[in-house]
This record gives sequence, C-alpha cells and structure tokens, in this order.
Amino acid sequence: MAKAQFHKHQKVWVEAVGAWATIEKLIPIWTKGFDEPVKITYEVGLGREFRADELKAEDVAEGTITPDVGPWRLMRARNKWQAPEESAHHPFPGTFPVVVTDANDWGGWRTPGAEYDRDPVKIEWQARLIANAPLLLKLAQELAASVSEAPEDAPPELVRLAKAANAVVRAVAEPPAG
Repeated sequence: MAKAQFHKHQKVWVEAVGAWATIEKLIPIWTKGFDEPVKITYEVGLGREFRADELKAEDVAEGTITPDVGPWRLMRARNKWQAPEESAHHPFPGTFPVVVTDANDWGGWRTPGAEYDRDPVKIEWQARLIANAPLLLKLAQELAASVSEAPEDAPPELVRLAKAANAVVRAVAEPPAG
C-alpha cells in the first residue's frame, strides 16, 4: 500500500518543471477491495498531479534543527556560587539544570546562577521542556503528516491541531528573517 512521502504545505522541487512548489493537496488513488490507497499523487498548483518520484523535498537549511539531533539530556551541574545550605529552597540544593545537546556531554543550554536562584522551579520546568524539544518537534511533524494524508477523514479538532503543529514545525525549520 502507498504511504505519503510528502505532506500538505511542504515545499518541494518539481523536477519535470524545474521549479519550486508547495504541496496543496494529497490525492490518494483507491482500488476496489483494498483498505488503503494503492498510489498517492500530489497537487502542487502547476496544472497536473505529480508522482512522488517527480518531486524532491527541500533540503533543510544549514543550522536548522531537525528531529534527528540526537537525544538531548538533562544533567545537573554543581552550583559554584552557593553551598547546598544556602540553596535549601531549590528543588535540587547545590546544583542547577544543564541541558546537554551534544553526545560528548558539552554544549547546550544553561542558565545564570542568579536567574536560577530567583525562580528555580520555573528554570527546572524550562530545562525539562528544552530537553524534550526534539521529541515534541517529531511528534508535531508526525501529527501534521498523518492528518495531511487524508484531512477529509480526520475530525475537525484533529485537523485544527495538525495545522497548529505544522505552523510550529515551519517556525522551527525556517530561520528568522533579517
């Protein structure tokens, strides 16, 4: 059975025309007796439907984040500025969170000690959110892709969520202007 290789609103290179286009609609081709489509074509607004082999996905620009960034981890670093007794009100006295985004346990996200001391619960929450960002991005991509395969079969609320997920994926993938 056919699986969609591209999703709605994805930018693709149309080899036959030699131009960039955006997927406007996925068109499943059904055959009697099969529960799933046997073929999927794509409408890109160029006057005819295109097969997947006629399209090429846009390369992700250098420096953008993709879901295969590897596992980001939350580690604890020793607080050099305060003794554990001075930071007894912290969730983990004597340490602060560090999100490591590199396989060699360096590189990533840290917060200044004074900022952590001001609101440690908020910083701990942010650290957990950042550490799980690649998984959340992958989830958003999969949600958008699954609904774009057959939006007419999806409940309206799921279509709304998929559009929001697609907007988040685009916001992460596209570098800011200026």
